[in-house]
Amino acid sequence: MDLTDLPNRVRALLEPNDPWISNASNFVALVHDALPQASWTGVYLTWDDALTLGPFQGPTACVRIAYDRGVCGAAFSRGETLVVPDVHAFPGHIACDPTSQSEVVVPLQAADGRTVGVLDVDSRSPAAFSDAEAELLAAAARAAAERFDWGDRSWR
Repeated sequence: MDLTDLPNRVRALLEPNDPWISNASNFVALVHDALPQASWTGVYLTWDDALTLGPFQGPTACVRIAYDRGVCGAAFSRGETLVVPDVHAFPGHIACDPTSQSEVVVPLQAADGRTVGVLDVDSRSPAAFSDAEAELLAAAARAAAERFDWGDRSWR
């Protein structure tokens, strides 16, 4: 798949009336399939007092990440996309997967504008993600937010 088409594919796939967990799962699967260099793709969402593992593709992962720890916590706290070419050089990096070498993390916004989680994509290759890819992932996350509210996690 052409990554530039990812936001449009997100809009075409996700249905506003479907349960958030189904939309989030399909969003993650679509992103993971679009990035052949990805070894792990998933979302962490606010739950109680930490970012908590949501739908993902790849090996097992950390379940809870403090809002101020690692790349996910930094992207969440700053409200900005982070591209990390060498995760081992990132202060406080959390090694959920010790084979991960690089990472891109995109904040997820609720309908009311609050940051309610992050999209996290890891690779076993160093410098696997470009700034252009990060921008397309952010656009895909915004497209997902047009189709469902990341902040509404009620079951239907």
